[in-house]
Amino acid sequence: MKQILLLMALFIMTSANSQKNGLPRLEKVGGKTELIVDGKPFLMFSGELHNSSAGSTHYMRPIWRNLKQNNLNTVIAPVSWELIEPVEGKFDFTLVDSMITGARKENLKLVLIWFGSWKNAKSTYVPEWIKGNTAKYPLMESQGGRLLNTLSAFGNNTLKADAKAFSELMNYVKKVDGKNQTVIMVQVQNEVGILGSPRDYSETATKAFTSQVPKELMDYLGKNKSTLYPGLLKTWEANGSKMTGTWEEVFGKGEKYKGEEWKTNYSFYTEELFMAWNLAKYTGEIAQKGKQEYALPMFANGWIKQPKSTNPGRYPSGGPLPQVLDVWRAAAPAIDLIAADIYAVEEFDWVCQEFSLSGNPLFIPETTTGLASSARALYAFGKYDALGYAPFGIDGHGIFNTADLKDVSLKNVYGCLKNIAPEIIKNRGTDNMTALYLGEGNTEATVGMGDYDIYVSRFSSAGLFKKTGGRFGIEGEDDKSPAGLIVIKLSNNEFLVAGGVGGIQVTVSSSKSNKALYNDYASIDEITFEKGKMKTHRINGDETALGGAIIKPGEVKIFKIKMYSY
Repeated sequence: MKQILLLMALFIMTSANSQKNGLPRLEKVGGKTELIVDGKPFLMFSGELHNSSAGSTHYMRPIWRNLKQNNLNTVIAPVSWELIEPVEGKFDFTLVDSMITGARKENLKLVLIWFGSWKNAKSTYVPEWIKGNTAKYPLMESQGGRLLNTLSAFGNNTLKADAKAFSELMNYVKKVDGKNQTVIMVQVQNEVGILGSPRDYSETATKAFTSQVPKELMDYLGKNKSTLYPGLLKTWEANGSKMTGTWEEVFGKGEKYKGEEWKTNYSFYTEELFMAWNLAKYTGEIAQKGKQEYALPMFANGWIKQPKSTNPGRYPSGGPLPQVLDVWRAAAPAIDLIAADIYAVEEFDWVCQEFSLSGNPLFIPETTTGLASSARALYAFGKYDALGYAPFGIDGHGIFNTADLKDVSLKNVYGCLKNIAPEIIKNRGTDNMTALYLGEGNTEATVGMGDYDIYVSRFSSAGLFKKTGGRFGIEGEDDKSPAGLIVIKLSNNEFLVAGGVGGIQVTVSSSKSNKALYNDYASIDEITFEKGKMKTHRINGDETALGGAIIKPGEVKIFKIKMYSY
């Protein structure tokens, strides 16, 4: 009897804690957006699987443990519509169940990607019964009537079928995971948009394009005029800030083109805005239907403009990108954030800044792998307050964008980030935290923090230390591997610095505003963790003789540096 009463009490306590903590959610905390998991802020040190990896249980079985051992706390994994509903109305969640079980066994969190109507602006993951019936489930058309392998955002039958399948998925996730909450977020569709044309030129779409701009969108623009994306506001004002009219009357008329001219002539913003509204409406309704079953945070991800592909249609026109973020917000309030897939790494800063506009929390669910990517993870969390970061192909062995299983740089970076996560969370969104990044061509960087400047440079080959090769092993060659460093000001004269990958030297010195005559190191402590317990090791003498803390190539280290004046 006592045992039964004990079990009942335990069940009540567990249920009470679950209700108190609530579902995973995005929440404003002190002016910044946090992802709340198990009742507290959570940072996603994650990676995305290859598209087909979760398509079989036997393939993934040995991978879950490997991901855990590489210091991930979250895995991003796709769920394919064609695999869960191969026959219309008959659902099979065997693969979803296996995915949740595998992640839960290794204490990993899951972010699911719904490969529904669109994946990379194509409709390749829809069931065969959808693909083979274009009369019922219509496709988009480019100018001239060429059919594209992309489902139309104006297909009501398609929307109903997609929403039904997604709702069934969310209902199943709630049933098998509502208590454990292994699944913490869901991406709805993947890189939606239209490729090969700035807009859908089908008869239905053209009729909508020549009709009035929806009042719902115009009301949103009017209400939020002071915070609109600068390019959108400029375009709207240039056409008289009209509150009614057709798309071209309100936002201007795109120049006509012949053949391939549009690829070099960026004049189709109006067409992109039109596509954004209709794609967002479609995606938002699916998200809303899914949330009615299980209200997890939901987001959409964007295939960004590439440096040589700046015209809508060269990248998926209408997809969730900063220049149409306001349209997506107006059309799809059930989408909680817009995420950035960053492969054009030379534009990393620009993309992070753009996707952080108007209070949009930065999340990078897809990016490149390798040494530079590992260093940029430090930069993303420290400089841009990222909620999460995920190199693509994290399971390795894919055809491209694949994690090298011999490269342990991300493992080391995520291990470091896990250890300092409480300090990162504490200082997110404040002036007390920033980050520095040395790319392949950069040799130094500086940031001011109060009375002091934190200076990062490549190794000097003088003295006791030699530079090593870019792959961490060839003596005598300069190390040019990228490096990242998070800087957190603990007090006016005390700093936590954490980072590495490429070899760097970290120097702290007084800024011009510091009126003290002289400054030097009161102490430099290297911080390590053993089974979750912090240990410190005081360094001095030869170890700091070159002017500060040294992080050798391939290492990721944490230091606490305290200054004094005399």
